[in-house]
Amino acid sequence: MPRRRIGFWYRLAAVIAKPPLVVLIKRDWRGMEHIPAHGGFITVVNHNSHVDPFAYAHFQYNTGRVPRFLAKSGLFKKGFVGAFMRGTGQIPVYRETTDALSAFRAAIDAVDRGECVAFYPEGTITRDPDQWPMTGKTGAARVALQTKCPVIPVAQWGANELLPPYAKKLNVLPRKTSRVLAGPAVDLSRFYDKEMTPDLLKEATEVIMAAITRQLEELRGEKAPVMPYDPRKERIEQRRRSQAETGHEAQTGHEEKSK
Repeated sequence: MPRRRIGFWYRLAAVIAKPPLVVLIKRDWRGMEHIPAHGGFITVVNHNSHVDPFAYAHFQYNTGRVPRFLAKSGLFKKGFVGAFMRGTGQIPVYRETTDALSAFRAAIDAVDRGECVAFYPEGTITRDPDQWPMTGKTGAARVALQTKCPVIPVAQWGANELLPPYAKKLNVLPRKTSRVLAGPAVDLSRFYDKEMTPDLLKEATEVIMAAITRQLEELRGEKAPVMPYDPRKERIEQRRRSQAETGHEAQTGHEEKSK
């Protein structure tokens, strides 16, 4: 989307959001040459702070190709915020309802219209203890394979130092640096024109997440864990440990009564 078509609401958002972002965060932006100048595409971005959507949007806005985010449907109903979400063409996500697939269809339509759709494939702020990308959800892979559009991996680091994951208080001083690195398009061609089975979507998603992680490794100057953090497996393990502890306590209580 050329800059002349960014529109009133996105320009208004830039007027409001840019000044505090410039004051609070220095910038180290690289890889803008990988953002397509024309045509529809998606970006896939790691998520480690409630602030990072603003930092990433600032980067993306300056490329002239504004992103359409997938966001919780409730945000579209809240006064000025709702007007902004609708006016800038963001895509509502209706979780666990009969409209749950509408976001997927809207994302495909946006790409087909030549727009950029931004995905946070993890679905939430990372829960990895060292803030590496977790395992991803398959939505971005579904849109990419359906449209065969470019998939640009974007890593960011720095907004999480201003506002750490799940924190509520800004850590303003010393002034932080927003580091954003966009990489070359992920090659998903080997998945094209095949049945989109759960296994195929899982494999394509793993390729996407690996590309994001490589970009973040370059930003951080260190290696990520070989196996990404899997919140689903962690929940299962926590339940197993809880059940084991409950069973141990029950056994101990029974033994005490038997004495």
